[in-house]
Amino acid sequence: MATVPACWARRGFGTRRAEMPALCRDCCEALPADAARCACGGRRLLRHPELFTLTVAHVDCDAFYASVEKRDRPELLARPVIVGGGRRGVVAACCYIARTRGVRSAMPMFKALAACPDAVVIKPEMAKYVAAGRQVRSLMQDLTPLVQPLSIDEAVLDLRGTEALHRAPPAIVLARFARAVEREVGVTVSIGLAPNRLLAKLTAERDKPRGFAVLGQGEAAGWLAPQPVGVLPGIGPALERRLGAVGITRLGQLAALPPLEAARRLGEEGPLLAARARGEDARPVDPARETKSISAETTFESDLAAQAALEARLWPLCEKLARRLGEQGFAAGGVVLKLKTAAFATRTRTVRLAIPTRLPETLFAATRPLLADAADGTAFRLIGIGAQPLAPAAEADRGDLADPEAPRRAARWAAVETLRARFGAAAVLQGRSLPPKGG
Repeated sequence: MATVPACWARRGFGTRRAEMPALCRDCCEALPADAARCACGGRRLLRHPELFTLTVAHVDCDAFYASVEKRDRPELLARPVIVGGGRRGVVAACCYIARTRGVRSAMPMFKALAACPDAVVIKPEMAKYVAAGRQVRSLMQDLTPLVQPLSIDEAVLDLRGTEALHRAPPAIVLARFARAVEREVGVTVSIGLAPNRLLAKLTAERDKPRGFAVLGQGEAAGWLAPQPVGVLPGIGPALERRLGAVGITRLGQLAALPPLEAARRLGEEGPLLAARARGEDARPVDPARETKSISAETTFESDLAAQAALEARLWPLCEKLARRLGEQGFAAGGVVLKLKTAAFATRTRTVRLAIPTRLPETLFAATRPLLADAADGTAFRLIGIGAQPLAPAAEADRGDLADPEAPRRAARWAAVETLRARFGAAAVLQGRSLPPKGG
């Protein structure tokens, strides 16, 4: 069992389970091991033998989009809230009240409303969520330079070596951070504190919402063993079925496979999967590894099959994607076309670009042949476009002998975006931006 730092040992915190270190999450003070409650009156006490020695944390905002909406509309606090599109759209996010009724993210809206007919449905407002996400990110970066964002509302942090700076161990610093997010941003977070990234992520899921859970390396294997293999990040439905076909349904079964046996039964990724099932993860927290792709998509009010109708919906998505690339400081090194059929089957097509771009017309020109290939008369309910892989913005639209006009087009697009930011989205419209005349 790990020992606590000397400064905390001097304050009377031992290392035996009977003397387990404790922390009040309400006032963020360390407590004597035998404390039943804090002097502040708080009862949210956190105890763990490694509480003051673990340094890797996974932070996840709770039902983020829905929480931001409830923050801005307090009258909705006790109501089920769904953030999403029309009846043919999907759930972008939902609050925990809606989740108790069976609503889940990515669920078709008609199913969500059947499960929770009294839900308040709110159209997503991404600019508002991005602003709140940046506030949370800024508070994270006040704790440590080792912050690796995973999404708009989720990140992993490594707080090694920060105790002298904050005059407190990471657990207390994180408890203070959670309170600051509630006070300054108006949303709540759940935190998992563990020895590595994998265990921190799994631990964060154990105590949602507004949770703070701790898992030590010594107890990880025993906790993981009875869990279904599907809880392990990276094991999706298809891989879960493959594992089930060879009789592996629990992480303990996967963890018990020796490397050679894991490779023989599961292929080259088998040994790594077995190691992760034991709670092993050597990945560092890397602030440079952030966004892997940026995308935009839309769901139609009625299914579309004609290529011309699909192209009309594709163009505004290219503009939206170009805008998001600019906002996040990236360029598209390739594009991904996504189509979803009326039966919810997904089709994708991809192409790499000779020169990275942030221009909607270049994105559209690259994606149009992909759409022509995929549009075979099938009725589609959704279309999307993504930038993947991402490239630095500095590499975008430099122009070459084959396309010397690229820099001028980039300048025109920048001018258009400046006018729209000042006078509104309708200030400058291209022909393709006009609403289609029919489906």
